[in-house]
Amino acid sequence: MERDTKYARSGQLWIAYQVVGDGPIDVLWAPGYMSHLEQNWTWPTYAELLNRLASFSRLIIFDRRGTGLSDRILTLGSFEEMLDDIAAVLDAAGSERAVLFGGAEGGPMCALYAATFPERTAALILGASYARRRWAPDYPWGISDEARIHILDAYETRWGVDESFGTQRVAPSLAADPRFRRWHAKACRFGGTPASARAWFDMTMQIDIRRILPTIRVPTLIIHRVDDAAVPVEAARYLAEHIPESQLVELPGADHYPFSGNSHDIIDEVEEFITGSRRSRELDRVLATVLFTDIVGSTERAAELGDARWRELLADHHRVVRTELDHARGKEVRLTGDGIFATFDGPARAVGCACAIRDAVRALGIEVRAGLHTGELELADSGPEGIAVHIGARIAALAEPSEVLTSTTVRDLVVGSGIEFADRGTHVLKGVPGEWHVQAVTSLRTA
Repeated sequence: MERDTKYARSGQLWIAYQVVGDGPIDVLWAPGYMSHLEQNWTWPTYAELLNRLASFSRLIIFDRRGTGLSDRILTLGSFEEMLDDIAAVLDAAGSERAVLFGGAEGGPMCALYAATFPERTAALILGASYARRRWAPDYPWGISDEARIHILDAYETRWGVDESFGTQRVAPSLAADPRFRRWHAKACRFGGTPASARAWFDMTMQIDIRRILPTIRVPTLIIHRVDDAAVPVEAARYLAEHIPESQLVELPGADHYPFSGNSHDIIDEVEEFITGSRRSRELDRVLATVLFTDIVGSTERAAELGDARWRELLADHHRVVRTELDHARGKEVRLTGDGIFATFDGPARAVGCACAIRDAVRALGIEVRAGLHTGELELADSGPEGIAVHIGARIAALAEPSEVLTSTTVRDLVVGSGIEFADRGTHVLKGVPGEWHVQAVTSLRTA
């Protein structure tokens, strides 16, 4: 099949992609690890896997930013920027709606996209993937801090030069084959440098999308080998337990890579899942970040200025806020008297917008406070509703003048964005069950 490499523009970067096959269903393949579009095809079983996918779909594959044929950058970017990359590739390929197939590290990225943009996601497939990489008391199959340090050191010294590096973990069925070891070392070099590989692994250790799993509302297939040497099968079982109505298929084998071991069984499951008759779900819910702001001391200020001047100041405030919303692709839901309720399809943009609003209105001689939360919204005729809206509003009410507060969910989802936080402790939010950790934004990434 023809597989010309093309480029999609995502912000200031160019993302390399290929479109293979002409099937009736678009499938976007987001592999784990660091890839190189053209090098991938040089291993026979990898090429076979891709050709098999393309035999019943229009297959879209790409190299993530910082890897392979895409623009190389010093930092690998945030999840939010990676979601922009997916959107850019789908747009460039002329795909309005696609099945997202994420392997390993590609899984969380595809899961976030599916939750945020269900209208563009026909289905979600997670292969040998996870919601979190790092060990935690409530996630005991994650990688420990001691193992992390050992692996990071190995990336610096063995990446692309030691032909045995990683093969026993990712493809034990091929680890003794010298041809595969040579190909794998070359694939590492084509994918990126030791420094970029180390940065990529370190970023994956910060992944934690557990809180958004219940918000995924598209048909979801989870495939995992029971003895996967790189990602324990417990990670897949966790995904299946927390993604509503998802389907878990456990296959025999210890290989992590989908193109090694019993790869035909994997594609059989994928083909049946994609091409079988499945009832579509009503898209009445979506993952989004909510922002609430209000003017500090508005009642006193209105009394001081008088009605006419206060209305003028409010109009200036609304103009500034709407300008910043436009810049950040935010959507105004409604004015809240002396503040605003808005939604965003990316949490980092929402945080940046909140800080920009805070800074911009100071020129008007006023201060605002802001609160943000990422969660599932119900799309009612009157506008977004649901518990996530109440949480965002309650967090905003806790903020001090000129303070931007967020839930821990927001903090976890902006990993890699350069945004820094300070812990503001645990709070009981009125009308919201449980206790909630609150974070204060302390700094943003600078250009």
